Amino acid sequence: MTGPTPLPPSRYDFDPADWPDDDCVVAGADLEPSTIVDAYRHGAFPMPQAGRLLWWSPMHRGVLEPGSLQVTRSMRRSARRCHVTIDTAFEEVIDACADPSRPGGWIDTDIRAAYVELHRLGWAHSVETRDGDGRLVGGVYGLGIGRLFAGESMFHRERDASKVALMGLVDHVGGDVLIDVQWSTPHLASLGVVEWPRARYLDVLPALVDAPSPW
Repeated sequence: MTGPTPLPPSRYDFDPADWPDDDCVVAGADLEPSTIVDAYRHGAFPMPQAGRLLWWSPMHRGVLEPGSLQVTRSMRRSARRCHVTIDTAFEEVIDACADPSRPGGWIDTDIRAAYVELHRLGWAHSVETRDGDGRLVGGVYGLGIGRLFAGESMFHRERDASKVALMGLVDHVGGDVLIDVQWSTPHLASLGVVEWPRARYLDVLPALVDAPSPW
């Protein structure tokens, strides 16, 4: 198994000791691969807002703990009608997640280019849900760093297709990977996502990101 391409040191210092008690912790920097990966390794992620590049580390972090995915009968039925692929359509997945008709869109052309490059380098991954004819009907993408999968966004075109992608992600990474979903929502909570205080998330992060990766 080959790992992701090694990256040079980041030009920026993401130091949680300097962060405010607010979800938005840093402004500026850039979207170079080394900058993004270093930010995740320290608990931050990029999300532009009003044309500014902002970095976030939620005070209440949404996470799916290992073994905690809640699989409903509806999800199982949907999974039987579909099949899951890994890293076969990264750009299609991110483009579907960036669809401007979706509310709250934040994936702009710079973010897209940055994560496509991270995928090329082996850091960003996609999980795709396909129907019986092989058409892409759902998916999720994010970064895999050690035993952390930092989910960025997901989409569905058929009922439960994004949930099936999440099931496929959990199956692929195994039972000891923490899945970070940034912020919890009622929908994600119904799947087993819980909230961790920032301090707890930052405390466990070093051991996760320095562990061998299932990717």
